[in-house]
Amino acid sequence: MNIAILGTGSVGQALAKKLLEKGHNLYIGTRDVENTMKQTESDAFGNSPISFWIKENPAVELLRFKEAVEKGEDLIVFSMNGQYALSCLASVGTDLLHDKILMDISNPLDFSNGFPPSLFINNTDSLGEQIQKAYPNLKVVKTLNTMSNPIMVNPKALKGDHTVFMSGNDDEAKVKVASVLQSFGWEAHNIFDLGDISTARGTEMMLPIWLRLFGKLETPFYNFHVNTLQA
Repeated sequence: MNIAILGTGSVGQALAKKLLEKGHNLYIGTRDVENTMKQTESDAFGNSPISFWIKENPAVELLRFKEAVEKGEDLIVFSMNGQYALSCLASVGTDLLHDKILMDISNPLDFSNGFPPSLFINNTDSLGEQIQKAYPNLKVVKTLNTMSNPIMVNPKALKGDHTVFMSGNDDEAKVKVASVLQSFGWEAHNIFDLGDISTARGTEMMLPIWLRLFGKLETPFYNFHVNTLQA
């Protein structure tokens, strides 16, 4: 597939590396290509800037957001901080987003008061719903937003079953996203379709407990598991 990844941080990099490994054509979107390629400092978590990886993988194109979506016509992956979602997509434009599938991995995190962040949307709305409302012809599928990026692309890093959720209005889009998840190693019985995009409220509101667990466990290597009583 031709895939556009919007975002150059640790989540975008983890997904890009896995998708490239699976043989997809990647177009990574950023606000300013020149500035992104100039970055040499690691982030607060010790992750290297994407400029290093791009130089080592010349087949991967780093482009402005709109240009990345133009080329990544089969799937768009939004992997940035949720506060930039609507402005990023606005720079792409409604016409290019028409009838596309958006795999939304973001969360509405507000770091203005430090760590742990709060949610700037909750309870009666979600970021996934706001994106869908702004672009009604975009097929939004919220997924992978309840775990750290090492687990997103390598679920076998944890022993036993654990759950990845999906929310979205379009069933065919969810089938396509589920196939991507399975290519990462997610087993079909661990992919939990919650329902329409309004159910993204639930997964986005899981972030506060995820962050508290991170503080307590001092590791990102954990995930949630839905275990039901079988008849």
